[in-house]
Amino acid sequence: QVQLVESGGGLVQPGGSLRLSCAASGFTLDYYNIGWFRQAPGKEREGVSCIRGRDGGTYYADSVKGRFTISRDNVKKTVYLQMNSLKPDDTAVYYCATGPPRVAGCSLTGNRYNYWGQGTQVTVSS
Repeated sequence: QVQLVESGGGLVQPGGSLRLSCAASGFTLDYYNIGWFRQAPGKEREGVSCIRGRDGGTYYADSVKGRFTISRDNVKKTVYLQMNSLKPDDTAVYYCATGPPRVAGCSLTGNRYNYWGQGTQVTVSS
């Protein structure tokens, strides 16, 4: 059974950093792309970053490029989102998503993913 559990959210001051974790179970990271998404109150869900299962290739939304880094640990079956230079506009619930398997390229479009975690809140405020 595919499951994703996010953690690592919290309250941070502008300019600060957080590292989110997405713990995966029920599947192998090598065959599944993982995407990070976020949704702020009153706003549409936004794709933030993704990592390709087959080779670890990464992709970022322009809004986070240069500030966020996605990575994975296949042994721990965990995908990370390192977020630096955080801004108030980064405040949102962050979700990781995956599936179906063996998709060639990762996507920042939410409807390309079958399985979602429960989300973790990130609040950037002074």
